[in-house]
Amino acid sequence: MPYRAPVAEFEFLLSHVVGYDRVTATEAHAEATPDMVHALLTEAGRICEEVLAPLNRAGDMTPARLENGVVRTSPGYADGYRAMAEAGMTAVSADPEYGGLGLPQTVTTCVNDMAGAACLALQMNPLMTQGQIEALENHATDEIKALYLPKLISGEWCGTMNLTEPQAGSDVGALSTKAEPAGDGTYRITGQKIYISWGDNDFTGNVVHLVLARLPDAPKGTKGISLFLVPKLIPEADGTPGVANSLKVVSLEHKLGLHGSPTCVMQYDGATGWLIGEENRGMAAMFTMMNNARLGVAVHGVSIADAATQAAVAYATDRTQGKPLVEGGTGTILDHADVRRMLMEMKAETFAARAMALDLAVSIDLGHTGDAAQAARAAVLTPIAKAYGTEMGIKLANIGIQVHGGMGFIEETGVAQYLRDVRVSAIYEGTNGIQAMDLVGRKMMDGGAAIHALIDAVEFEAGAHEMGAPVAAMAGALRAATEDMLGRDLNDRFGGAVPYLMGFARVMGALYHLRAATAGDKTRTALARFYIARLLPEAHGLFAQARAGAADLYDLSADELAA
Repeated sequence: MPYRAPVAEFEFLLSHVVGYDRVTATEAHAEATPDMVHALLTEAGRICEEVLAPLNRAGDMTPARLENGVVRTSPGYADGYRAMAEAGMTAVSADPEYGGLGLPQTVTTCVNDMAGAACLALQMNPLMTQGQIEALENHATDEIKALYLPKLISGEWCGTMNLTEPQAGSDVGALSTKAEPAGDGTYRITGQKIYISWGDNDFTGNVVHLVLARLPDAPKGTKGISLFLVPKLIPEADGTPGVANSLKVVSLEHKLGLHGSPTCVMQYDGATGWLIGEENRGMAAMFTMMNNARLGVAVHGVSIADAATQAAVAYATDRTQGKPLVEGGTGTILDHADVRRMLMEMKAETFAARAMALDLAVSIDLGHTGDAAQAARAAVLTPIAKAYGTEMGIKLANIGIQVHGGMGFIEETGVAQYLRDVRVSAIYEGTNGIQAMDLVGRKMMDGGAAIHALIDAVEFEAGAHEMGAPVAAMAGALRAATEDMLGRDLNDRFGGAVPYLMGFARVMGALYHLRAATAGDKTRTALARFYIARLLPEAHGLFAQARAGAADLYDLSADELAA
């Protein structure tokens, strides 16, 4: 089925659910008016519908390949990328001083949502570049900014991030890539990196890698890691790509999904690099990029949730099966209560996950203006949005297959691709388990102050709504679970971290639905009622699991688990 860009849905969320008007009330974003945003989203939506969506299946069927050391991309991807770059979709929030539009992260989030739903494998390319742009804006020298940012922002070049090594996944501090000072202000980077999304392509003039490496005599662990900019082609002073750097793509991974997105094994053999930020402070600079990417990956989940929902609703509307069970039935599977249950769940979860991503984006934008409370709120919402968004992408892609029945298991329908493409989103940019541990670990180091502030706001708002009593009560249960977490040792927290996070997400989702019901019509109210009656109660069980601690997880020995 053709993809439909949900521009009206974004505008409803911005106006009535996530408080985007607070962003435009700031001096930094006063020009990002609803009219400007409408024009940008409408054009981006058109490109997604007409240019990107037709590429989705082609990328899946004809994956990127490595040919004589060069990555050859899927048919049509070059044209699709150029269309995005020419429309400014690759750098919506970048600094206008270097050619960016300077719009809020909230607007970027809307654009990325549409592009990911249309063709997730291709959208991953500008997502990596967006994160690199933010890292350079915040940590690079003026000389590096002047040389690289205009090219990255225009889309003439693209960027990657290189963290993982064969022996250093989540434990980044175990990396062994070396950086030797060359004596001229540059460094020689040597080592191998794996899982590098869009490590090369055949449609941009250069590929710029941000690489974590260790200087000689650097402290062990993450405290001894530095960040380096390592281009595929070393630029001349005027920005013209020059000689090839000493790096190469060793191989491409054969993946479950995202076939159009080349995932590279990269080898650096004394490659020339430039230090970004301070020596041994590379993780601080890289986390700028990673936090940007965590919001982006949350949106990947939302994108696929939306695409799968659109496909499921279209199929159910046309599929004739069985006799009408309700008066005035359509004669299609829409007459069946269980199909209605699945479709309502898909629509309600997609709305909640999208609202959470946009809510996070608004807090990020406000935090960037110096609002410390909003910055703290964004820090809490980041792991929740990333984990919840991606889990919903997986869940709804799976439900979408079920709605299609046997046809969902047939590749020609295209719906299985959604599940294959989104599955990795729960793994990269920090697995969802790591996100949950971050929530109950670092995000509780303030004694739970930021979390309690968020719960206070939910209780207050839900208490004033005619449908809000169950939401306020569940916010109270979230508060009790939070207090329980704060009283436990770290590993006990970790044992219940994932259900705690998902229960937290359930409460936030209910809040977003209440806001929609207040401002919307019968459809919004019906979805809110469905979510609160059928999905919110899951939080009871989740909070019970969260309070169970970790002791029973170790009741079986390693040998007993393997038996």
